[in-house]
Amino acid sequence: MAEQEQSRVKGINIAKEMKTSFMDYAMSVIVSRALPDARDGLKPVHRRILYAMNDLGMTADKAYKKSARIVGEVIGKYHPHGDSAVYETMVRMAQDFSYRYMLVNGHGNFGSIDGDSAAAMRYTEAKMSKISMELIRDINKDTIDYQDNYDGSEREPVVLPARFPNLLVNGSSGIAVGMATNIPPHQLGEVIDGVLALSENPELDIAELMEFIPGPDFPTGAEILGRSGIRKAYQTGRGSITLRAKSDIEEHNGKPRIVVSEIPYQVNKAKLIEKIAELVRDKKIEGITDLRDESDRDGLRIVIELRRDVNANVLLNNLYKQTSLQTSFGINLLALVDGRPKVLNLKECLEEYLKHQVEVIRRRTSFELRKAEARAHILEGLRIALDHIDEIISLIRGSQTTDLARNGLMENFQLSYEQAQAILDMRLQRLTGLERDKIESEYQELLARIAELKAILADDEKVLEIIREELLEIKAKYNDERRTIISMNEDQFEDEDLIPRQNLVITLTHNGYIKRLPISTYRSQKRGGKGIQGMGTNDNDFVSHLFTTNTHHTILFFSNKGKVYRLKGYEIPELGRTAKGIPIINLLQIDSDEYISTVIPIEEFKDDEFLFFLTKHGIAKRTQLSSFANIRKGGLFAINLRDEDELHGVRLTNGDREIIIGTKNGMAIRFHEDDVRLMGRTAGGVKGISLNDDDYVVGMDIIEEGHQVLIVTEKGYGKRTPIEEYRIQNRGGKGIKTSNITDKNGSLVSLKIVSDDHDIMIITVSGVIIRTQVEGISITGRNTQGVKVIRIDEGEEVATVARVEIEDEEINDLEDEIESDVESTKQDELSEEVETVQESDEETDES
Repeated sequence: MAEQEQSRVKGINIAKEMKTSFMDYAMSVIVSRALPDARDGLKPVHRRILYAMNDLGMTADKAYKKSARIVGEVIGKYHPHGDSAVYETMVRMAQDFSYRYMLVNGHGNFGSIDGDSAAAMRYTEAKMSKISMELIRDINKDTIDYQDNYDGSEREPVVLPARFPNLLVNGSSGIAVGMATNIPPHQLGEVIDGVLALSENPELDIAELMEFIPGPDFPTGAEILGRSGIRKAYQTGRGSITLRAKSDIEEHNGKPRIVVSEIPYQVNKAKLIEKIAELVRDKKIEGITDLRDESDRDGLRIVIELRRDVNANVLLNNLYKQTSLQTSFGINLLALVDGRPKVLNLKECLEEYLKHQVEVIRRRTSFELRKAEARAHILEGLRIALDHIDEIISLIRGSQTTDLARNGLMENFQLSYEQAQAILDMRLQRLTGLERDKIESEYQELLARIAELKAILADDEKVLEIIREELLEIKAKYNDERRTIISMNEDQFEDEDLIPRQNLVITLTHNGYIKRLPISTYRSQKRGGKGIQGMGTNDNDFVSHLFTTNTHHTILFFSNKGKVYRLKGYEIPELGRTAKGIPIINLLQIDSDEYISTVIPIEEFKDDEFLFFLTKHGIAKRTQLSSFANIRKGGLFAINLRDEDELHGVRLTNGDREIIIGTKNGMAIRFHEDDVRLMGRTAGGVKGISLNDDDYVVGMDIIEEGHQVLIVTEKGYGKRTPIEEYRIQNRGGKGIKTSNITDKNGSLVSLKIVSDDHDIMIITVSGVIIRTQVEGISITGRNTQGVKVIRIDEGEEVATVARVEIEDEEINDLEDEIESDVESTKQDELSEEVETVQESDEETDES
């Protein structure tokens, strides 16, 4: 007994067994579960559901039957898996937001776009849809092969005849082992037109086929941004497209609101609304006052009410970036071809379908030919019988048995077994003259039909013509309008002509909050004034950038990581004077550890203009401005930074300017920009100034004739120094002293080139801004401390300084505009002026 048990034990290599078993499992999943067949576009479970429904007589013209009955039939005969898997598949086939052309006609609760699941299968009812009947049509005419089911007790189809190209029309998605498919749905009429065109001219390339099939068409509509992703997917079988919700901006009760009427494919509407509410709650998006779901049986409708002062276009762009109002759909045209997975391009998808239809029509024609020839054979026997009716009747009457009568007919009249049997089965009424004429007429029609069928089998063009006729018939019955719009450009364009040209002040905080304001918000003050609150900030935030521009100018944003991004002036939201702004990550695709170090407004990208870069470690670079004309949404690298260096600043030059650089420790260097040769966009640069270990760059500007060098320290001291006191040196040196740094005035925070016509805005770390005229700041030598420009409270420091160019007339207009505010605070301002003048005189004497 022990020997017998031992003989049953086999030694195997575990690694080899695991490899073999896993490959068997993987191929089973790939072929029998996860991937669609390129011919009918169906996975086995879909094919089995439709075949079972057809077998049960649940066709489109019959009454609904319980879903549980269908599921039981499928899992009992064809699909040995869980009933929930079969039912969930059938539910999707009945959802108008999942399938472009539903293959199951459901009755009852079959789920919703909000993610609600369908009712239990004992409650719902279903039958085949009209268009799914076209997939199963002619299945009984030997058009396809059959195979044994899982236990060999039944036969099931290997593929359906599929009288329309379902692979592209309804698409498919599935995850196999080591591979996945994701085929988007398409518009029926367009795909049929593509098949027709390919059947007439097999040499068409993919670009020509795209004239008939421009792109996917999703059941939920929405918009596809650009054609490049579609083109790549159709050419290679793999690609990605961006889907964007269809939304409109309306005016309601004097306030803007966004109405979303279509959302991207496979997006859960309830989760989308929940995400928007979450962003509003976390203050990542500001300006939304109400959010409602007004969807009903007539269609989808999400209403987003906005504040009166909110730029609806900008907020909508924020929603596109941070929610599933805009999604990506990865296309992977993977399907089974001859039982093997293959990535197909658009032309190959249509070719595989066309080859399948040629086989279906040939097999159907052969079936009909065999049937016609068999009937003609019988009719030939009946004609012989009618010609010799008296002899045949005598022979039959004289025969003792049916077999003797049949054999007698076969021997005496040279008939086949089938013909003899048909004569024996013939009713006496067929002997009338009218019936004789019917037999003859039917026989002649059959001869013509047989000739026609043989001609079809002998001519490939006739087969293709039949395919074309039947496809056109299906198109006429089921074609509808395209739902998904395909935009021409990747980016949504703005109608700039509708946006007024306006001068702006744009502020950007250290923590990345940005906003724009009309320049009239700020008024000019005397030197030493307290300033006005220019921005509400958090406790740990302060304004780090402030500059003037125009709504129609392009703004280049340079980050500390050396990347460059772009926006139009009008794309930055306009908010109130004390509002802190919105996070710049809502407008630019910057990383969490990245911040904007320089901002430059550009009116036009010219070849004879240049950008001069300077890093915190004193590395300089010069590049043509035109190199930055085309910047994608994700930004571009503008300079290749070394070690732990950061980009400090960028200036716009004309190629013949002089540069001055200032450092924290009060050093400055002046050199010609030609000392830095032209470099490519991603070059690293050369040394601009040599720095001590504890020093770093705090300012860089372009020399202007007749202007002065303005420096401001962290404790509010500043001065102007004539440019002539800074001699021209070669780049890379240590420079000369520009300020006497002491504990009283603090380290340098800014170095700028200014003139009497300029105003400057000084911003403290707490967000207090003072605007003062440059001509009110004393002119002193290089090696001095300067005078107090802004009164700094205890613990306060200057954060940054911005230069403002503005006409005197505009200053007067601004002062008139805030006249009432001046009157209401007149006494306070007068007392502050007295204190400021006294301090200024003392400081001038010290200098």
